[in-house]
Amino acid sequence: MTTAQPQRISALLLTIAVLLSITSSNQGFAQEAPFNKGVNLTNWFQVPTAGQIQFGKYTRNDLIDIKSLGVDVIRLPINLHFMTNGAPDYTLDPLFLGFLDQVVDWAEELEIHLILDNHTFDPSMDTDPAIGAILLKVWRQMAIHYADQSQYIYYEILNEPHGITDELWNNIQQSVVDEIRLHDTTHYLIIGPAGWNNYHNLSAMPVYDDDKLIYTFHFYDPFLLTHQGASWVTPSMVDVKDIPFPYDAVSMPAMPSGLAGSWVGNLYNSYANDGTVQKVEELMDIAVAFKQQRGVPLFCGEFGVFQPNSQEVHRTYWYQVVREYLESHQIAWTVWDYHGGFGLFEEDGQNLFDHDLNIPLLEALGLNVPEQTEFQIVPDSVGFIIYDDFLTQSVYEASYTDGILDYFSVNHPNNGQYCIHWTGASQYQAINLDFHPDRDLTRLVQEGFALDFMVRGSDPGISFDVRFIDTHLTGSGDIPWRMGTTLNANGVSFDGSWHHLHIPLSTFEEKGGWDGQWHNPQGLFDWSSVDKFEIVPEAKALGSSHLYFDNIHITNLDTAQVFPDTTTGIFFTPQKPFNHILQIDIYPNPCPGALHLSYSAPEPIHFCLRDLKARELKQGSLSSPGTLDLSSCQDGLYILELSDRAGNRVLRKIILQKE
Repeated sequence: MTTAQPQRISALLLTIAVLLSITSSNQGFAQEAPFNKGVNLTNWFQVPTAGQIQFGKYTRNDLIDIKSLGVDVIRLPINLHFMTNGAPDYTLDPLFLGFLDQVVDWAEELEIHLILDNHTFDPSMDTDPAIGAILLKVWRQMAIHYADQSQYIYYEILNEPHGITDELWNNIQQSVVDEIRLHDTTHYLIIGPAGWNNYHNLSAMPVYDDDKLIYTFHFYDPFLLTHQGASWVTPSMVDVKDIPFPYDAVSMPAMPSGLAGSWVGNLYNSYANDGTVQKVEELMDIAVAFKQQRGVPLFCGEFGVFQPNSQEVHRTYWYQVVREYLESHQIAWTVWDYHGGFGLFEEDGQNLFDHDLNIPLLEALGLNVPEQTEFQIVPDSVGFIIYDDFLTQSVYEASYTDGILDYFSVNHPNNGQYCIHWTGASQYQAINLDFHPDRDLTRLVQEGFALDFMVRGSDPGISFDVRFIDTHLTGSGDIPWRMGTTLNANGVSFDGSWHHLHIPLSTFEEKGGWDGQWHNPQGLFDWSSVDKFEIVPEAKALGSSHLYFDNIHITNLDTAQVFPDTTTGIFFTPQKPFNHILQIDIYPNPCPGALHLSYSAPEPIHFCLRDLKARELKQGSLSSPGTLDLSSCQDGLYILELSDRAGNRVLRKIILQKE
């Protein structure tokens, strides 16, 4: 990979400045990390495989926006062990490295410190005592790959090791530091203690023999406040809400009856003491004392309050208390997170930088507050890209399919690096691409714009629909109406070669609507509020047939070209749909609250539950047999994604109907 010469010069100057600060006063450097404040950019590289990275979710412009808040560091959580081919070699996926290289280049160009955080982390499973073997392999490759990058890049060994002794974890971490230093003596490493990177465990860390280390801890106290509403803890805290900070006897809510006698219930009993500014500062003093005694730079990698059940006035005040205390002791920080349940955006907005930032929270964090305007959907006046090597920004993957769906197939794309490959899908399964925010296409329909794309197929009998779906307003009686067209041998030859299709939007026909029951067309489709674009084998299953798509655009130009050297035929790599490999059973469905899963895989599988707006509700890992608790979710239709480390995945519709 290459970086422009001016950035290399800038990086060299930064390196010289940092080295001078170290040599002139080691104790002075110990008081500060080379960065100050920032955010965790979550749910981007935190996916089960490299092929599921939705790279277009963030762009260089997003990093510019983040920096404009006064931020100088981004912590990038990565499911690093899943970005490999798995045991025994754990070779990093070139697709992952290609994506990460681009982010590294952006960070260096914009002079933003970037922490590559190994976030291969499952709160429900203890850290494997043998994890050192994996860490050595992945970090050896990362160190070799990024050794020549500027010092804007940092390596964080492992997020929140837990269920492992301090002594064992410290020895593992030392071995990883030593391995990295065999290949990279330039970059700073971020190391943390066992016990979930708890400040109490800092003192158990040894004095590591390395002068380019930054020590990290996380802060989420009082837990009753910061995790109210959390469904991922046991017992569930979904019924915990409106916890005041600081504690106030008048406004303190009663303990939910189901928590009596549990450790969460004990947090209620002690909150009068724990929910005070004094107690919060006393706990942070443990980290401050470690920093002063050791003379090392310290970094708070995570702190935050879960938004849905908390009152904003109390939430933002806690952020202000924590942030000011950290800064008063020269402790750098990255808040958890940017977009997400702990994020910097208003809860009920569109998560758009120009419209939905949480201004009181930004002020509490001492960040810049950019001008905000009210968001309104305005008609699109120019065309846009849906897919071109990857899904573009504001287009979110929300598919449900029991086959293989690969957005980064290198099997003879029409142009560029990748194309979409789909096979093994049953009837009515769908490539579902969610527009966020929704789009108003009325003007484009009127002005003759078209759905323009490349397609190739292996079977002359293939049939599928391409369609747009308008918004579905829950509880309003509104129907998600479909506007589409059917493609089969009458309109395109599925002969193994690429074909260019240019279908005017004005020729699409209303196809009815589905909201749990079927609705015949009524002429009610709304082009001014388009929610999704779908590709669906509506007439029959795709089965063993193969479909490829490339360059999906909305455009008024019919100029796309089929390149001759890509029309020589389709070459297949033998694969099986994920559910055939795992022989997975999911029951009961409809589900009364507990969903049981059983499969043949030797390792745990990753699950992600989303609603029909593609909002992530639950994720984690399950061993077989396993039970997924859905009791905290409302009745309705959900999409459950299951995937293994080999990159296989399946999506299932789950109907939750509690008794």
